[in-house]
This record gives sequence, structure tokens and C-alpha cells, in this order.
Amino acid sequence: MGMPSGIGVVDTLIGLPNADRRGWYEAFKPMLHDEGSKAFRHPAEYMYHETPNVPRTADSAGALLTEMDRFGIERGLVSIDPSDEFVVAAVREHPDRLSGSLMVDPNRGMEAVRGLQRAVEEIGVVAAQFMPAGVFPPVPINDKKAFPIYAKCVELDLPIFVNGGVPGPRVPMDSQYPGHVDEVCWYFPELKFVFRHCCEPWVDLTIKLMLKWENLYYSTSAFAPKYYPQAIIDYANTRGADKILYAGYYPYGLELERIFAELPKLGLKDEVWPKFLRENALRVLDLPS
Repeated sequence: MGMPSGIGVVDTLIGLPNADRRGWYEAFKPMLHDEGSKAFRHPAEYMYHETPNVPRTADSAGALLTEMDRFGIERGLVSIDPSDEFVVAAVREHPDRLSGSLMVDPNRGMEAVRGLQRAVEEIGVVAAQFMPAGVFPPVPINDKKAFPIYAKCVELDLPIFVNGGVPGPRVPMDSQYPGHVDEVCWYFPELKFVFRHCCEPWVDLTIKLMLKWENLYYSTSAFAPKYYPQAIIDYANTRGADKILYAGYYPYGLELERIFAELPKLGLKDEVWPKFLRENALRVLDLPS
């Protein structure tokens, strides 16, 4: 039941430091109230006892790879904004270690769809992502503004990673109700849809939906392993072994040292560990093993 070594972990949420330490705050500024005077590094910083303080430097990509090597992380899925050439360059320079996930905003309509096509062709991204409560205005998971992006992901055979559950930033939560995905999966049964950020407090509902829909998945991002919902551990150990993907949250909210100190205590079955830490992500992202 202990965590084995030498698996070659695939982390489905890791990244490079923001260029501006207030970058996260600025992204949420249109939706936050009376927070302008606070020196946020992260819009949900209040939720964490402490967050990594990792400034961007000229060697941030090298530093990230060194951290990955320390903890046996073979490959990381990195969030890409095409306007951030530093991150784009890191993914292009280290294609065997870093894979790109394009941040999309359904409010941009067909421009978002065309941007996804360009990112695949020019950068080689392997996934799309968006936070329903983090775009302005918010876009619920089943909002028809997101449907063209879902359709494009099916056409390009890309998974999409979408935040589910109560958001950490102090913004309305309705757009991230996991039950909304039921309609999406019905319209797009081929779409590989991966929930991020653990879907609390609707974990039991999310598990029911994963049982129902073949291409619906769940990742463990933004939660320290000691706080993973027990229902998810139980599901991974039974019918959901192929459905749960490891994701950290470095350098945004959690240190890798803490994550990898707590992971061995999860109580996963021996045969589940390789799937959770590596194999499920490689399959969903369509990456070579």
C-alpha cells in the first residue's frame, strides 16, 4: 500500500512563477471586492498556511526542472498564455519534460477556438483549460459559450481541464457546480473532460458522474494529499482506478516537498499508484509512455 519509487510521475498542474507577483490578483480584479490594497501573490492565499515564494528569474525553467527531478516528476503540464513568451519558450525548449495546456476564455467566442488551433500548430499544446469562475463574466461549465471550445477539443483530440467546486478566490461559485458537466458529457461524449481542484463539496456527485460518463476524469490539484477527499481514495481503489489523475499546485499554492511527504500516506493499492501518478495522465493527454 506504500507509494512505490521510480514511476516517473506526470504532474497535471505545475508551472513557472508568474512574471508579476500580483498577476493572479490582477486576473481576478474585475470580480473581487475591496481587495485592491492587499499585496496578494494568489487570490486564494487565505486558504493556505503558506504558499511558495518563487520569483521568476532568467533560469526559472531550469529551476523548475531541478525541482521536478528532486521528486521524480518526469513530465509536467504547464498552463500557457500565448502572450507570456517566457513560458511558451520553456515548453518549446523542453518538450520531453514540459507540455502545454492553453488557457482559454469562452467569452472570446470563435477567437478562442482559432487561438486553440494556433496553439496546437505553433506551440504543440496537448490540452486546454479554463476556470469557469475565473473568467469575466463567469462562464458556467455547461454554458453554450463554451460549446465551441468543447467541440474543437473533440476535433483536435485534446482533453480540457476545468475547475469544479467552490472556488478559492472570493468570487461566486455557481458556474463551477460539478453537476453542470452532465449536460456537457451528453452533448460531447468523446470529450475528455478533467475536473480540477477536487469539486468540493460535491465529491459524491462527481463520482456518480464519473461512473456515468466514460470520458469524465478528476485531478487532485490545489489540495495537499492529506486533504484529498476520502471518497476519491476509495473510488480510486475500486472502480475509479483509471479515472483519477495526480496534480500538484507548485509553485502556485503548495510546495512539492509537502506534497511528496504526504502522498505515501494515501493508502492507495499497489496496482493503483502507477495509474494515479503516471499512466492515466499519459493516456488522457495522449503522450508517449
